Amino acid sequence: MKVSAARIGVLVWVLIYGGLLACGLGIALSRGGHGYGWGFVATGLAAAALGAVLVWWRSRIVDTPET
Repeated sequence: MKVSAARIGVLVWVLIYGGLLACGLGIALSRGGHGYGWGFVATGLAAAALGAVLVWWRSRIVDTPET
């Protein structure tokens, strides 16, 4: 299965923005006294970090035209 560069590009931004949104939600929850807020923070940061790794991976892919 070959993943196209365009799909990786979409996945990158979903992971980065979704991860940062989850991180912000987790910070708000933890300030409200909910213990599970730190789980949101950790998950959000992991997703954003994975998105950053995919940015690097996408930069290494050579685009080949589809026939």
